[in-house]
Amino acid sequence: MRADRLVSLVLLLRQRGQLTADTLARELEVSTRTVLRDIEALSAAGVPVYAERGRHGGFALLPGFQTELTGLNHDEALALLVAGAARGDQVLGLGSPLASAMRKVVDALPEGHRSTASDAAQRLLVDPETDLLSRPVVTEGTTETAMAEIRRAVFSGHRLRIRYAAVDQAPKWRTVDPVGLVTVGDRSYLLATRAGQDRTYRLSRVLAAEELSEPARRPDRVDLDRVWRERCEQFLSGVDRVTVRARVDPARREELVSSALAVRSGETGEETGADGWPRLEATFQDARHAGWALWQLGAAGEVLAPGWLRAVLRDRALAMAARYRAPS
Repeated sequence: MRADRLVSLVLLLRQRGQLTADTLARELEVSTRTVLRDIEALSAAGVPVYAERGRHGGFALLPGFQTELTGLNHDEALALLVAGAARGDQVLGLGSPLASAMRKVVDALPEGHRSTASDAAQRLLVDPETDLLSRPVVTEGTTETAMAEIRRAVFSGHRLRIRYAAVDQAPKWRTVDPVGLVTVGDRSYLLATRAGQDRTYRLSRVLAAEELSEPARRPDRVDLDRVWRERCEQFLSGVDRVTVRARVDPARREELVSSALAVRSGETGEETGADGWPRLEATFQDARHAGWALWQLGAAGEVLAPGWLRAVLRDRALAMAARYRAPS
């Protein structure tokens, strides 16, 4: 366990440069004191790790330090094999390189690990192409050629021209500065800036792309997780968003959660009424989206607020009852 952690610590410093003890502790899921002991152990073993003092200090490796750290234990190899089998061909157009990488991983394993890891991977299935009801799982994407251009621009730091089909608009070319790529569930996005303004493009709407030779106007380093959280907050604060207060049958709760943009429970945890039904605050894209999502629940859900949405669902229910009251 400790040997694996020491290897991970060196790899983190090699790949990300100077890091604080707190950051290393979070990455390795150990205490700061454990990180400091590991740093001492590495130094005693001859690894040239040094400390930078001060407000912006941390630990780093001497420039140019190289070492071979290619060993994988059984669980690490199994994690790679399972991740590679999880519909990897549909993730950002990297199917062929991923398959090649998986073959190299298997070939590089020690003989004792090779057969056991391969056998174990066959007994794990992650994210299959259909769900339990035999419904196909559709993954959005763009053409392989366009995806290759987008990836090259993101990794090389060049500007990018994309022909983008926004909702209810004719496709048109845009020149953007790519920041990064994000995959969430079955959707992938290009995070970029355009004329200095943040922009998020769904890759399934990119019809064509062209990497430009001009350098992108972006910082050298990016915290993509933080950027994505900020984009999500901006999206949820849009002027057309509708927030609904509702009570839901516990058996149908996940259905509402999956259809909403965001769901919040109470400040101190999920609120539950005397009837045992949770009270939730759900955010939807617009009024039409909110009406559709709550209508799907039927009697298994009730809008508590806003009043206008209660009226919309009541009028729709009365119209449906009138339609089916008389025989056809």
